[in-house]
Amino acid sequence: MHSHPHTDVVGSMLRPPSLLAAREALAAGTITRAAFKRVEDTAVDDALAAQEAAGLEVVTDGEMRRTSFQSQLTEAVDGFTNATIDAFLWGDWHGDEAVGDANRPRPEGLSVSGRLRVRRRLSTEEFAYLRARTSRIPKVTLPSPTLFASVWQGPDAEGAYPTIEAFVEDVARIMRDEVAELVRLGCEYIHLDAPHYPLVLDPSWAGFYSARGWSAEDWVAYGVELDNWVMDGWPGVTFGFHLCKGNQGSRWLVEGGYDSMVDTVLRRVTAQRLLLEYDDARSGGFEPLRGVPDDRIVVLGLVTTKSGRLERQEDLLARIDDAARHFPREQLALSPQCGFGTSLVGNNLTIGQQNAKLRLVADTAKRAWG
Repeated sequence: MHSHPHTDVVGSMLRPPSLLAAREALAAGTITRAAFKRVEDTAVDDALAAQEAAGLEVVTDGEMRRTSFQSQLTEAVDGFTNATIDAFLWGDWHGDEAVGDANRPRPEGLSVSGRLRVRRRLSTEEFAYLRARTSRIPKVTLPSPTLFASVWQGPDAEGAYPTIEAFVEDVARIMRDEVAELVRLGCEYIHLDAPHYPLVLDPSWAGFYSARGWSAEDWVAYGVELDNWVMDGWPGVTFGFHLCKGNQGSRWLVEGGYDSMVDTVLRRVTAQRLLLEYDDARSGGFEPLRGVPDDRIVVLGLVTTKSGRLERQEDLLARIDDAARHFPREQLALSPQCGFGTSLVGNNLTIGQQNAKLRLVADTAKRAWG
């Protein structure tokens, strides 16, 4: 990658109503696959145009072709049962007064039914289309392998995965193969989404892992090992790593600072760019950045995607100054805190408000770093 960009985006953007309608029409069989693809392509074109107009150095396709940020796996690979959109939305979600809380039960029957078989590549269409249409740095996001641990419900009937480790290591193999293909096509920036690590370290989730014979810390260390394996050995490719605490319909899952993640994740993961959620007090202070290795870039997710309220640039500049007391200023960058449309259920803001936030990121970075 060129000299390191001081702006970034996490991945997803709000799906336009035209795309949501086309998805429904395709499911109902009232439009052809070719007609649907034209609508999908237009949604990508518009997402890209908004990022370029904002002045961002890194762009994505807005994840317009995905149901959810991690859905390429279940859509491109056989071996999952009942992996509908509900598979990505369950949890005890918290929201502010405007959106309220929501508890979505885990869907019945969501599980691994047998050996994973890759039907098609996960994200190569996304990258090849994007690469042909931008002179900025095109980025593709992939899910961290252990994000899918909660889908494994025990040994499957085929006996393909007798243990949870056998399953997630196969997911990691698929992800590493995907990286190899993206690199072959010329992709220079890939990031892994790992929103599950802050959850693992939240005491309310500890029981899930202890029931499978793991302490939370050991599970995180194992997960990071797999992440590093996926990212290891690709010269000339920059890897990002995004940590967040849940982002869906403007709601979140857990809160707390990064203190417990310094030794377990931030010091161990080999990604060059760490994209950290820092949009409000729930994320804690910048002190944990002192523990980050000094050859990394820390991308501060200071601009919230949870609401349309536009941050004051002076406040953002002051927060960058504050972070720079704990980590070298030249190795900081700025981004939105998460995706705007982590799934088809986008956050509670308009596309216009989203695009204003993208402009604010780019304009603030110019003032902060020149």
